[in-house]
Amino acid sequence: MSTMNNISELKPFKSMWKVKVKIIRLWKQYSAAGGETIEMVFVDSRGDKIHGTVKKDEVGQFAHVLQQGQTKLLINFTVTHSSGSYRTTKHPYKVVFLPTTRVRICEALPYNMTGLEPVNYRAVLNGKLDPDFLVVVEVSHIEVVSVNGKDTQKISVELRDTEDERLPLVL
Repeated sequence: MSTMNNISELKPFKSMWKVKVKIIRLWKQYSAAGGETIEMVFVDSRGDKIHGTVKKDEVGQFAHVLQQGQTKLLINFTVTHSSGSYRTTKHPYKVVFLPTTRVRICEALPYNMTGLEPVNYRAVLNGKLDPDFLVVVEVSHIEVVSVNGKDTQKISVELRDTEDERLPLVL
């Protein structure tokens, strides 16, 4: 099992995979059905991306070894179909950590491996993009501000398209 795989090679019905990936996005998510999970987007040295998830039963095992921006060697995980709306990558599958998954430190992938694929505003406005896939933007931390004497949450977003046109937003 010493062979390194590329993200493009990953497919279901096998768990003895080994990939070197950079965690380009990481967040915790909670749902009543699935509990707390760790969700990630990985990129490999070829720029291919895939979504990854750590289910609630394994969160405690992996939370301390997974950090956004780090490169890791992932060994022994499963690959399942990725479906539904609001998908983070166009890859047809996603990585799912197992209790036996190993996460190893390894040499970092280049800093500029962001996995971002800018899109043109017109493509968004004209509806030419598949609405099942998310378009990643730069997002600030949530701030708590006082509005009319009441605390409310504020987040700043800056959209930037392929021509470097910028559109600042506050939500």
